[in-house]
Amino acid sequence: MSKLRIALVAEGPTDYEVIQAALSALLPVSFVLTQLQPEPTLPDLGTGWGGVLKWCEATGNRHTGALDLDPTLTGFDLLIIHLDADVAHKQYSDYGPDLQAKALARNWPAMPCNLPCPPASDTCARLELLLSNWLNPAIPAQRTIWCVPAQSTGAWLAAAVLPQDHALLVDLECNLQAEDRLGSTAVIKAHRIKKQTLAYRTRAPAVKNNWGVVKQICPQATQFEQVALAAFARLPPAAPPPP
Repeated sequence: MSKLRIALVAEGPTDYEVIQAALSALLPVSFVLTQLQPEPTLPDLGTGWGGVLKWCEATGNRHTGALDLDPTLTGFDLLIIHLDADVAHKQYSDYGPDLQAKALARNWPAMPCNLPCPPASDTCARLELLLSNWLNPAIPAQRTIWCVPAQSTGAWLAAAVLPQDHALLVDLECNLQAEDRLGSTAVIKAHRIKKQTLAYRTRAPAVKNNWGVVKQICPQATQFEQVALAAFARLPPAAPPPP
């Protein structure tokens, strides 16, 4: 069958590397992952969670109803929208008073929106609701997949590369500093990974190879796998090759 076409809306390029590796571990078919956000030809949207917000808002301004029917997304079989769980500790005013005023005018859920951790899943559920509100009147549909790692995709990388008895892995999904510490002297040089695209790309295969371990340490990885496989199962069967 032809390769699965997957679109990704994410905070940044390092997230792409980790999510691509996770998909390689869990999907039973080959795929092409295309990053829609951040996208170099649309620099006005920016990066980080603010860029994801702006992409969602622009999508809702362009399209009403199920995202599966958005004509600009018809070239893709699945759409992944990513937001790190640490975003729940941010506030709209971090991006300035204009965004704060817009959030009030559009009745978006308040930020910060974090809940006690553990479990991280409660906060992640709030962020999924936040994403849905940012998209409105566009509506996440059967081919839409939320990806909300706790507290970041860096946690999945840490779980994949560090020895399982490493102190950084204790309560990893609740550790807001885990991604920074992974690139610091808190980790020996052999395992240290700076948050840089090339460094993440080089080490991301460990996420694929050790996906079972990642899921044991990070329940949000299991949640992502379940949602992704369910969306994949809902896809229509591929057309048979021509005789």
